Amino acid sequence: MSITLRTPRSDEGLAVHRLVEQSPPLDTNSLYCNLLQTTHFGETAVAAELDGELVGFVSGYIKPGNPDTYFLWQVVVGEAARGKGLAKKMIQHLMARDTMHTVSWLETTITPDNEPSQRLFKALAREWEAELGVSVLFDKDQHFGGKHESEELYRIGPIRR
Repeated sequence: MSITLRTPRSDEGLAVHRLVEQSPPLDTNSLYCNLLQTTHFGETAVAAELDGELVGFVSGYIKPGNPDTYFLWQVVVGEAARGKGLAKKMIQHLMARDTMHTVSWLETTITPDNEPSQRLFKALAREWEAELGVSVLFDKDQHFGGKHESEELYRIGPIRR
């Protein structure tokens, strides 16, 4: 089994949308959002393909006004590719791209109950020998009206290449 990591194609927004839908408890974005992720933000996203099928996706962007910071929006790994370290490989692949040369900080948000994502980002910080800071970015009550768990900001850096 050989998984190819690459820049997403503009026609893969629907495949991304379906992959996220099949991967609870991930938040499903609108299909339109996924189309923008594969086009406008394609250079800061990673598609993972296995036998012609999309099995993984990382989306994010370099923060406006902060060219040294990449905000990772979402990581999804389909059932067929789980347990192989694909999420970590996709992030490492992305961070090695020339388009990421200004980036020395990685940010993402994770809910307090999402232990697999917490382990992933702690492992990346250790591997990069970088600091890891955690703080609440969006509060359950203040920002979500009690309808969603708080989103904690994980900030890793500086990342040395």
